[in-house]
Amino acid sequence: MLLLQFAALPEAARDVTSVHGQAESGVISAVLWLKLGVETVGATIIALGILSAVWLLLKALAKRQTADFTAIRLALARYLALALEFQLGADILSTAIAPSWEQIGKLGAIAVIRTALNYFLSREMREERHEATPENHVVERADS
Repeated sequence: MLLLQFAALPEAARDVTSVHGQAESGVISAVLWLKLGVETVGATIIALGILSAVWLLLKALAKRQTADFTAIRLALARYLALALEFQLGADILSTAIAPSWEQIGKLGAIAVIRTALNYFLSREMREERHEATPENHVVERADS
């Protein structure tokens, strides 16, 4: 994949014999590695979120508290919202190197979709917190 992106660059950028070409090649390589790292972080966050949600689900099932999974959903949603930010950052990095109009269009579509997903996840988390808050206060008062 790196070779395809490198081959798509203008001839001047591929001329690695010039100092400018070498510097540009170094920057391109660094950005591609950074993009890979950011994508890896995003994927790792998703994996951690899934593991966390599964662990919470197993604990709830073991205690037979299966009436409300809101806390589990909120925990997973927090991880997904954070991972979406990292994935969007990786997409932005991929278009930072000699982008074509097609790449810019794809980035725009991806950015809109991921931003909308993040917005709705955040809104749902906020609504769930507000609904759960009065219930938590009642439970805390009953326990004291």
